Amino acid sequence: MKFAGLLAILTMPLAAANVKLWSLEKVTRPPVPTGATHPIDAFLSVMHRQKGLVAAPPADKATLLRRVHLDLTGLPPTPAEQAAFLTDTSPEAYEKVVDRLLASEQHGVRYARHWLDVLRYADADERMYAAPGIHLWRDWVIYALNSDMPYDQFVRTMLTGHRTTARTQISAIGVRIRLEPRPEDLFARGFLARGAVVRDNKDTQELPIVAVETVSTAFMGITVGCAKCHDHMYDPVTQRDFYRMKALFDPLVIRKIPLATPADIMARAKANDRLAAERAAVEGPLEALAKPYREKLYQERIAMLPPEAQVIIRKSERTRTVEEQKIADDYFPVLRIDTGPLQEAMPAADRTRFKELQQKLAQIASREPELPAFWTVEYDSKRATEPSYMLVSGEPERPLKDKPVEPGWPFAPQEIDFRDGRIEAFSDWLTAPENPLFARVAVNRLWQWHFGEGLHRTPSDFGAHGGDPDHRGLIDWLASEFTANNFSMRRMHKLIVMSDAYRRATVTDRPTMESNLRIDSGNVYLATMRLRRLEAEPIWDSILAAANDLDVTIGGPSFDLPGAEPPRRVSRPVRRAPAATNRRGAYIVRGFSTSRDIVPNFLQAFDVEDGRLPCPLRTRTVTPPQSLFLMNSDHVDQSATKLAERLRKESGGDLKAAVDLAYRIVLGRGASAAESDHGVTYLAGDAARLKGLAWLLFNLDEFVFVQ
Repeated sequence: MKFAGLLAILTMPLAAANVKLWSLEKVTRPPVPTGATHPIDAFLSVMHRQKGLVAAPPADKATLLRRVHLDLTGLPPTPAEQAAFLTDTSPEAYEKVVDRLLASEQHGVRYARHWLDVLRYADADERMYAAPGIHLWRDWVIYALNSDMPYDQFVRTMLTGHRTTARTQISAIGVRIRLEPRPEDLFARGFLARGAVVRDNKDTQELPIVAVETVSTAFMGITVGCAKCHDHMYDPVTQRDFYRMKALFDPLVIRKIPLATPADIMARAKANDRLAAERAAVEGPLEALAKPYREKLYQERIAMLPPEAQVIIRKSERTRTVEEQKIADDYFPVLRIDTGPLQEAMPAADRTRFKELQQKLAQIASREPELPAFWTVEYDSKRATEPSYMLVSGEPERPLKDKPVEPGWPFAPQEIDFRDGRIEAFSDWLTAPENPLFARVAVNRLWQWHFGEGLHRTPSDFGAHGGDPDHRGLIDWLASEFTANNFSMRRMHKLIVMSDAYRRATVTDRPTMESNLRIDSGNVYLATMRLRRLEAEPIWDSILAAANDLDVTIGGPSFDLPGAEPPRRVSRPVRRAPAATNRRGAYIVRGFSTSRDIVPNFLQAFDVEDGRLPCPLRTRTVTPPQSLFLMNSDHVDQSATKLAERLRKESGGDLKAAVDLAYRIVLGRGASAAESDHGVTYLAGDAARLKGLAWLLFNLDEFVFVQ
C-alpha cells in the first residue's frame, strides 16, 4: 500500500500538485553588478569571474559590421558602407551604424520573419480560408516593427484589432460609443484568421484550438497543447484550463472583406461576361464528350453501395428526407467522378480531345479576374451564448456535455471583468506590465535572435519542463528595462547589440579557448560570440545582393521559385501577374499541401518550417543538400555571372582590384595578401574567369557563417 501511494504521487500530473514556476514570480529589477560599463556585460562578467572564464577580445571592425548588418537587416554591408565604417575612427562609429540599421525599413523585413516563424505564418495551406490575402498580415507585421510599435500594442492588436486597452469613449453629446480600430490594423487579425480551415464542411473548431496553442507558446511561453487531452504532466495547467481558454475564442467566426474598388468590381463584371461566352463554347462539347463515361462510372459505383443506400442515392434531392440527404452527402466522396478515372475510361482519341478541351478551359480560367480580399475574424454574439465544453481528445464532435466550461485562462485572476469582451479581457491581462510572463518571454526571444540561443534555452516553454534559466538575474533586468521603456523592441535591440558580449570575437588565443571550453563547453556564459550559420533568407538575399540584383521593395504577395507548381487551395487565390523572383527571401512562398511540396527545396535544405506549427527556434543543420544548392543551382550560377560582370565594371579592368572587390562584396572584408595572390593567379589575366571566382566565394564556409 505504501509503494502504491508513493507511485500515485510520483505519477500525479504536476498540474494537480500546485507546482510553483519561477516564471510566474513577480519580476523584480535586480541591481546591476559592478565590473562593467554596460549592464549586460556587468551581469555576464559576474559569471565569468565565478567560472574562471576569460572573455574574448572585440571582433575586428569588418567582422562586426557584417555581423550586425546581417543580424539587424538580413543584408550584407556594401563596399561603400564598409569603407565608411572602417575609416570612421570616432567613438560613436558603431552606434551610428546600429541606429542606421534599426531605422532601415529592411529591419522590419528581417525581424518579421523571426516573429512569423513563432506565429506559424504560411502563405498557402490547402485548407486555409485566409490564404489569398494572408500576405497582408505579414506586411502588417513588417510595418509594425518598422514603426517601432510597442510590443504590448503589437500583441494586443493581433488579438483584438485595437492597440489600446481603451475601447470606448464618450461622445460630445454624452453617449458612450465603441472606438473604431485604425484601418491598417485590420490586417493584424490575420494572426487569428490563419487558424480557420475548411474540412468536409464541418466545424472543426480549429480556429480556437490553434489560437490557444499559438498564443500560449508565443506570448506566454507556456506549452498547453497536451492539456487538450489531459492535465499537464509538468506545469500547473489543467485540461479545464485549456478549454476555458478555448472558450475565449469560440465566438470568433471567419469573415471575408473585399478590398476592391467600385471600378475593380465593374471591370471584373465586364471581363466575366466575355469569359462566360468563351467558357460556354468549350463546356458544351466537353460535357457532351464526358457524359456517357461519367454516367457509366457513376452507375457502377452506385451498384457497389449497400441496397438501402442505393435507394436513397437514386432518389431526387427534393424527395429525400433530411436524414436521407445526410446519408447521400456522406457517400458523395465515393461517388464523385474525378478527372483521372474519367480519362482512364475513355479510348485514346476521346482522351486526347478531352485534354485539349480541358486545357482551353484552364486558359480561360487563368484570365478570370479575382477581386482582392482579406480574411479576418469577427465576434459572433450568437455563438457567444452557446455553452463551451471540454472535448474528448480535442475532438469537436465528442463534447463532454457534463463538463461545461466558462471562459478563462491558466493563471487567471479569480474574478475576470469581461465587460469589453472575452479576448479583450485576456489581452489586457496578458499585456499588463505586471504580468511576469509577458516581458520575460519577449526579451528572451529578442536575445535568442541576436545570440542564437536564449538566456532561457527553451524560448516557448517557461514551465517546469524547460528548467531554470542560466541567467535569471539578466532576464529579469532586461524584462524590467523593456517594461520601463514602453516595450520598445527597437530600444531592446540596440541595448543588446551595443554590449561587449555582442561585439566579441568568436575565437581568441588557443590556450584561452581550450580553457574556456573545458569550463563552459556550450558557451552558455558567452565568453566568446557564437559562430552561427545564416538562415535561408539571408543566404538568398546575400547572393542576390552580391549580384547587384536584389529587389528590396517592401510588402506585396509572396512568390514561388521557378518550376514550382501553383498551390491548390480550397479558396482560389487572387490571380496576379507573375511575381519577380529576385525579391528578398522573406517573400518566398511557404506552406503545406498534401498534393505538392509548397516549401521550395532551397528553403527546406536550410531548415525552414512550413508554418503548420509554431517554430520558436529553427534547426541549424550543415548538410550535403546545402552544399549542392550553392554548387549547382541555377540561382547561384546566374548570380555568379552577374557578380562577375559587376566586378569587371566596378574594377575598371584591374583584376587585382577585382579580386579584392569580390571579397568585400561576398564576405564583407578585403582579401588578404595570400588570397589576393591566389585570386590573381587563378584569373591568369582572363576576366572571363571572374565567374569561377565568384562561384568559389559563394561556396566558402565563411559566406554562410556569421563570425
